[in-house]
Order: sequence, then structure tokens, then C-alpha cells
Amino acid sequence: MATNKEIVIGIDVGGTNTKFGLVDSQGNILDEGRIKTTDYATVELFVDALYENITPLLKNHTDKTVKGIGMGAPNGNFYTGCIDHAPNLRWGEEVPLAKLMTDKFDLTCILTNDANAAAAGEMQYGIAKGMQHFIEITLGTGVGSGIVVDGKLLYGCNGIAGELGHTIIRPGGRKHWSTGSRGSVEAYCSATGIVITAKEQLKKKAYPDSKLRQVKVDDITAKVINELAVQGDKLAQKVYQITGRILGEALANFVMFSSPQAIVLFGGVIKAGDYLLKPAKKYMELNLLPAFRGRVKLLLSDLKEADAAILGASSLVQKSKATRAVHPV
Repeated sequence: MATNKEIVIGIDVGGTNTKFGLVDSQGNILDEGRIKTTDYATVELFVDALYENITPLLKNHTDKTVKGIGMGAPNGNFYTGCIDHAPNLRWGEEVPLAKLMTDKFDLTCILTNDANAAAAGEMQYGIAKGMQHFIEITLGTGVGSGIVVDGKLLYGCNGIAGELGHTIIRPGGRKHWSTGSRGSVEAYCSATGIVITAKEQLKKKAYPDSKLRQVKVDDITAKVINELAVQGDKLAQKVYQITGRILGEALANFVMFSSPQAIVLFGGVIKAGDYLLKPAKKYMELNLLPAFRGRVKLLLSDLKEADAAILGASSLVQKSKATRAVHPV
């Protein structure tokens, strides 16, 4: 059992930035920092930079025992501790990050993909606390997911289960910019996909007075679309109606797969609120079998977006029995 004297190093590896923090057993972030992931040509240089930046933080808490390191990363494999074929990282196809971190810090390191880390944090500290069955969907630049069944994250036979964002919802549809697949959930429901939808709608003649038409094409972002939707712009609102419908249809598939208590949505895209959620809920319910209708909650994460990734990564270690209580200082 974790004590108030134990802390965990939580690390969120992003394609652009990497955030890290020292987290106590109550989910308080005692110290934190960040480095630019893209500044390091090799993973070894990246690990060295983490050590150099985290060590001073640990020296501020010498009264604490470090239980281990939890990391969330794109394509992180829980079983192997490797980052497998991450398209937005340039360090190679199979990167043994957990081993490199363990060797450098002399601490147990647990790695998983970033969406699984978010689900783990939600289960320990967030709105899904106490739930045994739920799905976390992260809606950001991409679409990630973490599936919890019987209180445990679903990893599958090879450690990479739960890529719901890459499931096909529109067969033969929009080509994904990275994978080349056609019609995936991520191609439509991510922030990137929302921008593409907006640009497609702008080519049509409807809503000639939309303020979205006054924005330079290269300046259109999901944030801009959201702001205009809130202001009452009908074209911006239609973009979310289209996105919400596709998301809702996908959620119905996910519900019938694992029969969760709830689906928890997390990430920058959910700032659109009801413009996205109302159509998503409507089309989720419409596409469910009667036995599932009205039984699954659609919830928004209540974790702070800035802290959730660090908390999620740290929770991997908080729940683990393994520990090497050694300060790397």
C-alpha cells in the first residue's frame, strides 16, 4: 500500500513536448517540469535530458521515497516496455524506453500507451474512480482509447490492444494522413479530422455568411471552429454535428464490444461541449441494440488536462506491487 512518504515519477511523452512530475499517493503533483521531445535526435539523449531535469526536483523531496517511474507514450507497449512504430517519434521502430529509464534512474519503470495512462489515471483519481468497466476516449490531435474491464486495463496478447481510434467507421472513406487507412474514427473525430471536415464544408455553397469563411485556410484550427460555434456560427456548428454523429456511431460499436458502465471523453476537443456531445449521445443511442440503450453514461473527464497525463502515468506505479525505493541522486 502506498504511503504519504512515497512518490512516483510520472512522465507523459508527447510528439512535441514531454511533461513530468512527482506525484504523491493522494494524486498531488509536488513538482513538475517539461522538455521538448523534438530536441533530442536519439532516445539516449532524451533519457539523459529527463535525468538531468528530474534529479533536481527529487533533491527538493529527500524526505520521500521514490516508488518508481510511470510513463505514457504514443504506441507504448506495456508488456515489452518499448515504443513500437510511433509515427510521430524519430527514434526508431522499437525503442526500449522502459529499460533505458530503469538503467539510468535505477528505478522500476512501467510504460504504456498514452491513452491507457489516461484511463489508469481516470480510474484512480478521476470521474471513473470505483468503476470496474469503462472506456476512456482521448480526443486531441488524434483519437486514443483505454479499455477497462473488471477493473483492469485491457492490453491484449501483445500489449497494444485498444486502438479504437484506428477502427473503421466509414469504409473507403477519408484517407488517414499517417496510416493511409480509409475511414478511421481518428480521421474524422480528432482535432485534425475536425479541421479537415471544416475545410470540406467550406467548399460547399451553404452558409455564405459564416465567419469561418473569413479565416485563412491555414489558420483554421479546432479551437477556432469551437470559438465560432459558441458565437452561433451555423457552419461551425454543422462541423460538430457531423463529427458528433460519426463519434456517436463509433461509440455505439465500442459499447456493444465491452458493455461498459460509462464512456469517459477526455482531451481538447471536448471543450466544444454540447455542440459535440449532443449529437454524439443521440447517435450512440440510435445505433445501440435495445438491451444497451440508456444504460451507458457518456461523461467528460474531470481531471485537469494539464495534469491528467502525469497523474495517469504515475498511477501505473501506484497500483503496482513492484518497487525499488532508491533515489537516483
